[in-house]
Amino acid sequence: MEEEQATKEILQEVALYLLWRSGFFEIAAFQGGTSLRILHRLPRFSEDLDFILRQPSKVFDWGRYLQPLLTGLTEFGLQSEVLDKSRMDRNIREALLKSDSISNQLNLKFNEGRNAPTLKIKLEIDINPPLGSTFAYTYLDFPLDFEVCHQDLPSNLALKIHALLCRPYVKGRDWYDFSWYIKQNISPNLSHLEAAVDQVGPWKGQQPRIDARWIVDKLNEKIATIDWRAAAADVERFLGPAERASLKLWSGRFFSAKAAQLQ
Repeated sequence: MEEEQATKEILQEVALYLLWRSGFFEIAAFQGGTSLRILHRLPRFSEDLDFILRQPSKVFDWGRYLQPLLTGLTEFGLQSEVLDKSRMDRNIREALLKSDSISNQLNLKFNEGRNAPTLKIKLEIDINPPLGSTFAYTYLDFPLDFEVCHQDLPSNLALKIHALLCRPYVKGRDWYDFSWYIKQNISPNLSHLEAAVDQVGPWKGQQPRIDARWIVDKLNEKIATIDWRAAAADVERFLGPAERASLKLWSGRFFSAKAAQLQ
């Protein structure tokens, strides 16, 4: 499973390069767990490529970028399929990248005697992101030199906290990422978090004044409701053996101690 996740990560990085080549990062920014993995060495694998528009726009269309993406993948010898899965009535626009040829290009020992797995990567972009984000730029050199515009870590953490508080289901990967942010001593972009909380979730339209105390209190309320064994199971398959061992610590007490470090 780890080897297949690593293969998928190669495809993710090639896709990022081709999106840059098409001018995508002039209007969009990379964010989410995969951005932490590729740009900041988060020690877990991630499935999807998540983006936000740098300026809200209801007319965004993946179509402008999918054909250059498909053409570029062919240049790398990758026979792939890209599908626009967007619903125009939703703020999250989706596309799907499918490829079953990358394993054949890489002489992978773990794949000998098996049919090449079909790798699927979902591309999602928020066309109406909350205001207040700040951005940074990072240069990558695989498969070739290119530049990625992405949310800076405080803004990325703000949206992660919003997900922890407002997502209608528990996603263990969110809590793993939160623990990583705390370890990096990152503080959230409060204005961005305020805008996100006011846009979606139980505090929509209430415009709460958010500070560190508010965040810690609300996180502790959420922490008290979570089945931590199930949360750990969600993230386990994305981790290597050394990282999996730390999942034994997952409990309300562990995450309350993490949250307290935000104050």
